Amino acid sequence: MSKGTVYVVGHVNPDTDSIASAVGYAWLLSERDGLNAVAARAGSLNPQTTWALERLGLKPPKRLTDASPRFAAVSRRMDTVAPTQPLRDAWAIANRTGGVAPVLNEDGTPYGLITGLSLFDFLGRLAGPTPEGSGRQIYDFLSRPAAEACDTSVPRFHAETHIRDALNRILREEHNFFLVVDDKGRYHGVCRQRDLLNPPRLRIVLVDHNEPSQAIGALEEAELLEVLDHHRLGNPPTKAPIRFTVDVVGSTSTLVSERIAEAGLSAPPEIAGLLLAGLLSDTLILTSPTVTERDRQAAERLARWAFIIGSPLEGETVQRFGEALLSAGAGLTSRKPDDVVSSDMKLYEAGGFHFAIAQAEVTNLVQLDEHLEAIREALERLRTSRGLDFAILMVTDVVRGSSRVVLANAPEVLNDLPYPRLADGTRLAEGVVSRKKQLLPVVLGLLE
Repeated sequence: MSKGTVYVVGHVNPDTDSIASAVGYAWLLSERDGLNAVAARAGSLNPQTTWALERLGLKPPKRLTDASPRFAAVSRRMDTVAPTQPLRDAWAIANRTGGVAPVLNEDGTPYGLITGLSLFDFLGRLAGPTPEGSGRQIYDFLSRPAAEACDTSVPRFHAETHIRDALNRILREEHNFFLVVDDKGRYHGVCRQRDLLNPPRLRIVLVDHNEPSQAIGALEEAELLEVLDHHRLGNPPTKAPIRFTVDVVGSTSTLVSERIAEAGLSAPPEIAGLLLAGLLSDTLILTSPTVTERDRQAAERLARWAFIIGSPLEGETVQRFGEALLSAGAGLTSRKPDDVVSSDMKLYEAGGFHFAIAQAEVTNLVQLDEHLEAIREALERLRTSRGLDFAILMVTDVVRGSSRVVLANAPEVLNDLPYPRLADGTRLAEGVVSRKKQLLPVVLGLLE
């Protein structure tokens, strides 16, 4: 992870808006502010987002599941010598690196590390107790193979290992330098103990969420720079003031498109198309109760940027693109029950309860009947594995604009949900399509 990189990342179990806003905002920060901004994702892609990325010819963002610094963050790839090279070559490298020279085998794995201490020990062994004829011996010293002056006991750490997980070992070791290797054991670089004890913090921008329970792990170890969101407040504390935007619109992609327009820029067609996908997904093609006039203006703006001649979406319309997008993510038959209940799931805490609300989209609520028992079992597995008090799955018909609600271990207070109970135990929520604006406020109102 390069120094100065800013990671723009959405919530865990990312939906299309989360991925789109991360990609779009990273592009804006790079283009407008000259930052080395990189879009990231905190989890696996769902089928709808995968379809959108493939349709637009875009690669998935970098996966970043936690913000805890790794050895790669403090590793420096110093020049190296082979074990058979003369020590004078290693000496020359050590003069440039602050006193160390890595020694590598032919296959790229570390043989060891030459340090000031290993050089001193080797010189002592070579000169012996009486340094007579030391001039000749120094010449011999520099001509010897580098391997002879190498410390082969230097600890090695994997580049992706969290520094915090190795701190006890680092503090016990008597070495000041450590070797860093990749997943095949090949040389990645060298790091100093003092850098490991004070590693640089990852610089993070959160989009499409602001609650720690929905964020990447170890967020407290990062430097949080900004939040751009459209959900309820539940933000983490910060050590310094940050830019914080939570606005009443249907999608974070809307906010990103407005920022791009305010900067006098237009997003590339592929990124504009992805932002449009995020907007249309979160607003069910501008039919959700969360839709505002700003969302409609954003859709027109993004369509203008995305549907140009020569682009992947040339000749498309908002309605046709939106219908294809929703169809790509809808349905229960082709997905495992565990994926259905976890791919778009968010965690909450209220009234002393820890709970989850997941949402799955279908083109007909009748699909739920065939899979209901398996989905109930998967929802209960999700609840127990996460240590939750209860879990809810909202199965939404994106064509007719209604939902059925499946509950696992629901507390008695939720018996007052204003949705009629069906014979199979699910509840029919006519006209309810938004978790954020319709279902969640009702649940929170009952719990609190």
